[in-house]
Parts: sequence; structure tokens; C-alpha cells
Amino acid sequence: MLSNKLYDSLKWAAQIGLPALGTLYASLAVIWGFPFADEVVGTIVAIDFFLGVILGLSNRAYHRSGAKYDGELLVDTRDPSKDIYSLNLDEPLDKLSQSESITLKVETPPRLTDSQQ
Repeated sequence: MLSNKLYDSLKWAAQIGLPALGTLYASLAVIWGFPFADEVVGTIVAIDFFLGVILGLSNRAYHRSGAKYDGELLVDTRDPSKDIYSLNLDEPLDKLSQSESITLKVETPPRLTDSQQ
């Protein structure tokens, strides 16, 4: 996985910077006769595609790892008369209190059927 800062920088480059650069060079090559327009723009597109693949793999790994969560909210609904909630945090409360927001994964055990009770 990539750090947040590196991921954001590469994402900006892949979504905005490189397409803008390729468009600029292609346009100026037509207007001013710059050399190797196809080669330069083709190279920029290839680099952009490569960055897109790297960012996609990093995003996929991030979401599969559970790293986006600050903890879990455990919801036990097995007792029909009441639900029990437990909070498991990955960081101490004083550190989380300095955050702008937190993200929790909600976990619930499977309900017991009548035959299992």
C-alpha cells in the first residue's frame, strides 16, 4: 500500500496532471510543429495507464486490509430482549479525539435460529 500523501499525489498526476500535459503537448505540436507528437503523447498515456494500475492495486489492497477502520462496533443481537454494543478501538481515545472523524466497521454475529437456541 502507498502512503496517503503519495497516493493522493499520484492520483492527482494520473487524473489531472498527465492528461493535461498530454493534451497541451498534442495541441502545441499541431500549432507550432513540435517534433515527435505521437511519441511524446503515447509515452505520457503509457505512464498514466501504469499509474492507474498501481493506484487501483493500492486502493484494492487498502480496502481489503481493513486499514481504513479505526476500530469495530460489535453488535450482539442474539438476545431477543436486548442488543449489546461493544466498541473495540485500534488507537487510544485521546489520539482518536484529535481526529476530524473516525470510521468503524460494524460486526454482528449471525442470528440464532429457533433450532439453535
